[in-house]
Amino acid sequence: MYAQRNTSTAPRPRQGFNRPAPVRLRMALIMRSRMDFGPLGDMETALRFDGVSLAPVSTGDASLVSGGVTVLATATADDISGGRVKGVVAPGGATDEAGVAQVKALLALAKTQGLPVLAFGEGVALAAEVYGVAAEAPGAVFQGDKVALINDRAQLSAVVATIS
Repeated sequence: MYAQRNTSTAPRPRQGFNRPAPVRLRMALIMRSRMDFGPLGDMETALRFDGVSLAPVSTGDASLVSGGVTVLATATADDISGGRVKGVVAPGGATDEAGVAQVKALLALAKTQGLPVLAFGEGVALAAEVYGVAAEAPGAVFQGDKVALINDRAQLSAVVATIS
């Protein structure tokens, strides 16, 4: 019925709703078993909302399953050293020795490349240890010898806007 008339009262699709944010940059997400972003909640969604594409990096077989879903690792340490990612996201997670050693190795690689590291939950303590600085907050950004603490999503958005 509406197709036969050209009127302004015809139903129209609502465009622009539920459309993902445009991707500005790609960052490596260190996958850990029992991955946790701490008191800030689901930071993956917040980062995606800010235009960050997350490329999972595996730290072992146990990290490939998250919430009952098998995750395909789409980045490697070579992507960090080759400049194909603009930073590293380090959440908290399981504290097994092998996994922690791999996380520290990836954080050290990011440090040598001068990439920013966004750490959350228990990942803040690991990153602080690798960078040799003190930091205690729900989240923190490490780059060079500087640390910026993140206590809420607004601070995260402000930090992500400065990464290029």
